Amino acid sequence: MIGVVTVSSSGHRRGRIDFADLNWERKPYRAFPAYAQSKLANLLFTTELQRRLTEAGSAVRATAAHPGMAATGLLDHLGAPESMLGRLRATATRRLAQSDDDGALPTLYAAVADIPGDSYAGPDGLLEGRGAPKRVGRSKAARDGAVARRLWTVSEELTGTAFPLGTITSAAR
Repeated sequence: MIGVVTVSSSGHRRGRIDFADLNWERKPYRAFPAYAQSKLANLLFTTELQRRLTEAGSAVRATAAHPGMAATGLLDHLGAPESMLGRLRATATRRLAQSDDDGALPTLYAAVADIPGDSYAGPDGLLEGRGAPKRVGRSKAARDGAVARRLWTVSEELTGTAFPLGTITSAAR
């Protein structure tokens, strides 16, 4: 089976799609809200891609995954290692995070497990922070098909591209 896996984050739950300023050009840039919006957009992308693939009769499957809390070094910039914030981050990472290898498992699961299109995978542990991969839930905003379609249309306009229907359907058969 051919599949497309989009990586998201549990941070999507704090996201909101601001169609009036998708690229943060008018409002002051704030890293976490921008990150949360992008991860929500990734889940909406998966939903709309799967809808389009199904409508086209394609066997391609679109799924999404998040790594949980993985010790990847992504947050290393939050404070010098000797600072209070740096020590707190290091302690939290040691106690709560899984390895970067284990953080990759939900993405691999989404790619190879026999799960339906538009599924979302993440760790099965406390707050989906670590553990074995499984199908997990998503926020109400991440299940909004109308917003997914609108975001897809705006994305096509911004990028000057369109869904390559003929290529995808013929490649999947």
